[in-house]
Amino acid sequence: MYSMVGTRPDLAYPVGLISRFMSNPIKEHWQAVKWVLRYIKGTVYTRLSFKKKGDFVVKGYCDSDYAGDPDNRRSISGMVFTAGGNVVSWSSSLQQIVALSSTEADYIANLSEAVTEGVWLKRFAEELGFPQDSVEFPCDSQSAIALSKNAVHHERTKHVAVKYHFIRDLISCGEFQISSSEDSQ
Repeated sequence: MYSMVGTRPDLAYPVGLISRFMSNPIKEHWQAVKWVLRYIKGTVYTRLSFKKKGDFVVKGYCDSDYAGDPDNRRSISGMVFTAGGNVVSWSSSLQQIVALSSTEADYIANLSEAVTEGVWLKRFAEELGFPQDSVEFPCDSQSAIALSKNAVHHERTKHVAVKYHFIRDLISCGEFQISSSEDSQ
């Protein structure tokens, strides 16, 4: 687990998936463990590298896989944050709720959970003496972008819990800037 958390974000998903079956493993799970070990052996010289260039600006990326877990149909969320072009935070996790649409999965993953992490990183960077403008956050879901910026409730999205709508406040006060991922390329 340490290698995944401390040094290898590429192992976050497979180790997290395999660890769900530790109490009752079967042959397929052992085969998956062996696959991960072979992967580690083949990528032993792969590492995170940090470079000193550019401004220390926090930027976030994330995505979700709608109903990607075959066992319970929950969506899988992944996010990564960079500062000065270097990876400083990452996560891959199973969403706690079952999303009823890809918009809801993207809104919860891309904008709620990741923005919470981004707020903390932005404030931490400012506390360290690196002033931050709004955190740039490219998103590949046009419907999630529209939902985050539009305070008007729509019949198809009114079931999305109010606790996820705090993003609108952060966007309106300028702390976060949500844009289409095509715009940032």
